[in-house]
Amino acid sequence: MITIPYLTALTTYFSYGLLFAFGQLRDFFRKIFDWWSHNSLEGYAPICLGLEDFYIRRLYLRIQLVVKKLIALTGQYVALPDAWFDVVERISNDYNKTLKRTTRVARCLNLGSYNYLGFAAADEYCTPRAIESLKKFSASTCSTRVDGGTTTLHIELEECVANFVGKPAAVVFGMGYATNSAILPVLIGKGGLIISDSLNHNSIVNGARGSGATIRVFQHNTPSNLEKVLREQIAEGQPRTHRPWKKIIVVVEGIYSMEGELCQLPEIVSICKKYRELIEYLKHNCPAHLYATSISPPAAQQIISSIKVILGEDGSSRGWDLSALCFATQDRVCRCLFPNYSLSVLCQYRAQKLARIRENSNFFRSELQKMGFEVLGDNDSPVMPIMLYNPAKIPAFSRECLKRNVAVVTVAFPATPLLLARARICISAAHTREDLIRALEVISRVGDMVGVKYFPAEPKKQQLEGEGIKMD
Repeated sequence: MITIPYLTALTTYFSYGLLFAFGQLRDFFRKIFDWWSHNSLEGYAPICLGLEDFYIRRLYLRIQLVVKKLIALTGQYVALPDAWFDVVERISNDYNKTLKRTTRVARCLNLGSYNYLGFAAADEYCTPRAIESLKKFSASTCSTRVDGGTTTLHIELEECVANFVGKPAAVVFGMGYATNSAILPVLIGKGGLIISDSLNHNSIVNGARGSGATIRVFQHNTPSNLEKVLREQIAEGQPRTHRPWKKIIVVVEGIYSMEGELCQLPEIVSICKKYRELIEYLKHNCPAHLYATSISPPAAQQIISSIKVILGEDGSSRGWDLSALCFATQDRVCRCLFPNYSLSVLCQYRAQKLARIRENSNFFRSELQKMGFEVLGDNDSPVMPIMLYNPAKIPAFSRECLKRNVAVVTVAFPATPLLLARARICISAAHTREDLIRALEVISRVGDMVGVKYFPAEPKKQQLEGEGIKMD
């Protein structure tokens, strides 16, 4: 639960109100000039209606140049989300309605990609195999899985994923959104109950609505409220008839990308087991795969190679490190990522990639908090939302960071509630400590300039030692 300071909430509401008032005034004069110039679009259906059209024209277009950053070609690879990448500068001569690409390219530190373990960029083991698969299978199958879209790579990938998570079989989709929205209607239908986290991704929401099942929501990442909702629904049964539910499914996310929070998976699973909940797993012969878009063969090979690196099957020591036997038993990241591994196994093995992303994430989060930023999320989470609140600070924060060669992602309404605009920082195992320190220096300067340090900064250790104060 985010508690917004009253002054911050007041100034944010005032800023949105000012934008709305001036936008309505401009729309009024626009109608007059359109009538005067006989510029009529009568007979054409509007693309957007009402406030949606107003929001796009008067708010979104003002910051479109900040939201839509264009990634350049990097060497022989295309748009690699590595720790550093090239961003193409674009300009607009019509108030951001259209954007024109220039020849100017800036080398920027990447703090916006979901490349958590660093496998999406060039890798000494994965990249050669992905290139070889590109030569053998081409870039795409140009077909669904059932109509010639399944290759030997797809079969190998599904077997590899199933072995990785300890299940008899797996189905791989080419897009995460399609996975959630297409699978839920197959798992459950009318007469069933879906209990969903209040902040689940829109793909889960659409999949739940398309299933025809009854939907109930519990408070975000709160197992006690889940238990309350589960108990009430089991007691009441189906609406009107009060018959027992045919099936009940609890849907949560592993990491909530807008909040940077880790799912309390062990507690949620224990509650489901307590009420003898039926947790359904997708079977290998699920009919949803008939309509699934086939994943690109090079992408499939990249995932296969990445999993082999994590499991130590690439012949190197980058994956499971047997020398690290000090894995914390309360490590929530591994419980979310590997729920089917026993705790004894997790105590014996530790992945170097996971160790690096964990160290990078905790270091970056702690330093941001020391600087006075309001950072959401849990420790060990690689996603760190920095609260901006005010709409004017959204483009300002992104632009100033980009001027200093640091690329960040800013998120605002409708992806978040109106008052809760934020900059979403994503840390990768590919980032070095020097990269993180550079990013912290830039973000600190921009934070002072824009005014998003909502808490007092902690005094530096060197200053305190000079005053004779002991540090723990």
